[in-house]
Amino acid sequence: MKTLKFLRLPVLLGLFFVMISAKPADDDSKQTERIHNASNVLKEFAKMKESIPHQLLEQYEGIVIIPKMINAGFGIGGKRGKGVAMVKLGNGKWSDPVFITLTGGSFGLQIGVQSVDLVLVFRDKGVLTKVKNGDFTIGGDISAAAGPVGRSSTASTDYKLQAEVYSYSRSKGLFAGISINGSNLGIDKDSNAAYYGAKATSQDIFAQATSTTEAVKTLKETLASF
Repeated sequence: MKTLKFLRLPVLLGLFFVMISAKPADDDSKQTERIHNASNVLKEFAKMKESIPHQLLEQYEGIVIIPKMINAGFGIGGKRGKGVAMVKLGNGKWSDPVFITLTGGSFGLQIGVQSVDLVLVFRDKGVLTKVKNGDFTIGGDISAAAGPVGRSSTASTDYKLQAEVYSYSRSKGLFAGISINGSNLGIDKDSNAAYYGAKATSQDIFAQATSTTEAVKTLKETLASF
C-alpha cells in the first residue's frame, strides 16, 4: 500500500503541472468560444420568420448578445449570463466586442426552459461605454421593453422606437417572452484582460475596431449583414 501511495505522487504532480501550463490557452479559448456563440445567436435569429428589424439596428447604437443565459429556477430565481457588447463607431461600423455579464433579476421564464439566447439593442451607446468598472441596473438606471419584430425596414416604420433598450430572447427556436428588469449588466474585466491584454479597458475596446482574429471578424460580418 505504501508503494502504491508513493507511485501516485508523481502522477498527481504531472497532472498538476499540465493543468497549470494549459490554463492560459484555456482562458483564451473560452473568450473565443463566447464570440463564436454570439455570432451563432445572430445567425439563428436571422433564420426566424420574424426577427429584429433592420431599421432598429440602423438607428440604435449598441448591442449586447448573451448566448445560453442560464435560468437557475422555475419562473423566478437567480439568473446569470456571459456575452459580448458592441457599439457603433463614428464611421458606422461596429466596435470590437467587450465581454460582459448579466446577473440577477426575475425573468419569469416558463417551467422547463433552462436557457435562452438574449439580444439587447441600445438606443445610446454611451450607456455601455460609460459603465467602466461598475455596472448598471436594467429597469432602474435605464428602461427596457420587448422589441418589435419584422423582416424589413418597413416592418417597423409605424412603430415608435422610443425605448432605451429593446430586448429579444429566443429559446428552442422560438421567441421567449422574458423581462430583464432588475438585472445588472457589468463589464467582465477578467475576460477582457485574457483576450485583449491586461492593459485593455472597456473604453479602449469600445473605441476601436482593430481586432484581426477570425472570431471577431465573423461576429462583425454577421452583425453587419443582419
